[in-house]
Amino acid sequence: MARDPNHDILFEPIQIGPKTLKNRFYQVPHCIGAGSEKPGTQAANRAMKAEGGWGACCTEYCSIHPESDDTHRVSARLWDEGDVINLRHMNDSLHKHGALGGVEMWYGGGHAPNMESRAVPIGPGSSASEFEYLTFSHEADEDDIKWLISHYVEAAKRAVQAGFDIVYVYGAHSYLPLQFLSPFYNKRTDEYGGSLENRARFWLQCLEGVKNAIGDDAALATRFAIDTLYGPDGVEVGDDGLKFVEMVDNQGLLDLWDINIGDIAEWGEDAGPSRFYKAGHQRNWTDEATKIAKVPVVGVGRETSPDDMAARIREGRLDIIGAARPSISDPFLPNKINEGRVEDIRECIGCNVCISRWEIGGPPMICTQNATANEEYRRGWHPEIFSKTSSEDSVLVVGAGPAGMECARVLGERGYDVHIREAESEIGGRVRKIVKYPGLSEWGRLTTYRQLQLDKLKNVEVHTGVGKMTADDVINYGAEKVVIATGSHWATDGTNSITHDPTPGIDASLPYIATPEQVLMGGKEIGDKVVVLEMDGYFTGISIAEYLRDQGKEVTIVTGLGGIAPYTHFTLEAPNLHRMMHEKGIHAMTSHWVEKVEKGKITLFNLYRDGYKRHAGPKTGELPRDAGTHVEELSFDSLVVATGRIANNSLYRELRARKDEWGANDIGGIYQAGDCFAPRLLADAIFDGHRIAREFETSNPQYAQPWIRERQVWGMETYPKITDRETQG
Repeated sequence: MARDPNHDILFEPIQIGPKTLKNRFYQVPHCIGAGSEKPGTQAANRAMKAEGGWGACCTEYCSIHPESDDTHRVSARLWDEGDVINLRHMNDSLHKHGALGGVEMWYGGGHAPNMESRAVPIGPGSSASEFEYLTFSHEADEDDIKWLISHYVEAAKRAVQAGFDIVYVYGAHSYLPLQFLSPFYNKRTDEYGGSLENRARFWLQCLEGVKNAIGDDAALATRFAIDTLYGPDGVEVGDDGLKFVEMVDNQGLLDLWDINIGDIAEWGEDAGPSRFYKAGHQRNWTDEATKIAKVPVVGVGRETSPDDMAARIREGRLDIIGAARPSISDPFLPNKINEGRVEDIRECIGCNVCISRWEIGGPPMICTQNATANEEYRRGWHPEIFSKTSSEDSVLVVGAGPAGMECARVLGERGYDVHIREAESEIGGRVRKIVKYPGLSEWGRLTTYRQLQLDKLKNVEVHTGVGKMTADDVINYGAEKVVIATGSHWATDGTNSITHDPTPGIDASLPYIATPEQVLMGGKEIGDKVVVLEMDGYFTGISIAEYLRDQGKEVTIVTGLGGIAPYTHFTLEAPNLHRMMHEKGIHAMTSHWVEKVEKGKITLFNLYRDGYKRHAGPKTGELPRDAGTHVEELSFDSLVVATGRIANNSLYRELRARKDEWGANDIGGIYQAGDCFAPRLLADAIFDGHRIAREFETSNPQYAQPWIRERQVWGMETYPKITDRETQG
């Protein structure tokens, strides 16, 4: 198909200092968990986007010195020659596809915990970080400031050696340059504090030093939070924000502005989850910079619509479309626009599961929509290319939820004859319920994308509304291979991860007790006073509470966890979720669990009510500490229980018990995908279906094949060498 002429502007080249960006698609810096220690993963992930048409791809934030170490999280690093070698591989891979490579040079100051390096970070002051526990910086004197600037300069030289085309001085997300600029952090009274001119001095000197160091070998960029959203206590777009843009531009130091908003403690105001922020939510701030900037401006906003992207360029609101999450969800987004295949774009749903892995500190980054994210190198997966099967086996997929849809799609792409059968009238599985929650409608893109792709595959038949298949149905169906993807359900008896048993008095067949499914699918009437009992720790408990509160119910959440929906801290939803709870009047009890449930009353106990002193010795049949007896009672009209999910594995178990019948019916294997194997994140269920389909010809695709592990092998070269130390100590 031909490209829509309305999108032509997105493919016009633009000059960035000494470099030419071939189009207006720019993957801004974002974390993938590879850093400099996994050069194969780093290069393959970014190069896949370059192959998919992105004009520039950047590393994640890149530490310039051991004083800026973010362990347990994974950053890139430019500390020594070893980092140069590893990151050069990324740039060589990008350049093969005509894309520019960018590096975001990072010094964390008071927000760098330095757990690996054990160095002391330097900053404008010595106050404690509001983002990291027990992290303090040393207040810089004049010599320290020269030392800091030299870190940027030397790292910039290494960046050029590594082949980077765009070199950043990173000042967004409350890192060092912004710490000097913002009065929220900078309380100095010397030439680096007080007036805007003084507070901007450090940043300007860094830019000048880096500019001189890189010359015309690379373009100079800076990432700037033009509004920290603190009001007059921080940087505001209408005051210091725009004034700083003018100040830098007037000195001619910069080739590219990368503009965003927010700080580090709540950086979900930048990487906004779709629950609270839709595409383009930063426009009213970044627009102001574009009006006055003398060099190109790139901005983000989780844009996925080609029409909206083109309009932003055409209207002069941005010069370049920046993206992190949309580029993860679909590395081939630019090419699909260029080829007129916009319906094939795998749109980001804004769940921020990708971000959650960085926040946890555990690589690799994952994506709910794109199961191949970060698997490009270690598993050799391509998001758009699938090895064709030589097998003539037909495959029955039972269940068209997240895992089943993805498994059928990939099997179909690989050339299998696939029949997918769904008991309900529509495909989607639990996604059909999730989209009913406040703010989560965009998660429906999980189904929309797969529906469109399945419809295009002539070798895939989708049968809906067929009812639940029995073991006889499966055995007699005539398929040589079977994938069971029947999902999971919420426990109806209160089974939970605290006691690992049912909860006394909970039975969702009773009229006053309901599971989330029974509420959302309209199966039960819910009274005016509701208690939501949850142990999921993610979106379900808080979402069902908001859903019912919006209907005018009085709602209290009770959880055995130490906080409400703790996983949402990793997805950046938590701050606004707690504001929502406060604003809407949703009550909460944490670290409590259930002794018993009676009609209209739930009896609770604090998990830590027992004595803190352990008894001197063991007594069989008794607790090793004084048992607490205090309880609290809550009254309710309805109790909603989201205590744990149970795998829908009865069909598989029956089929397994009848394994001796498989051969006579030409069944070569029956496997489980997704939640029916074990309930997990949506991203994991989709990955499971994808992986099984990719590895379908192995002896047992139920279990994953080995992947490439990047690690130092003993006896090989190290960087730096121990002999590089000036003293052995």
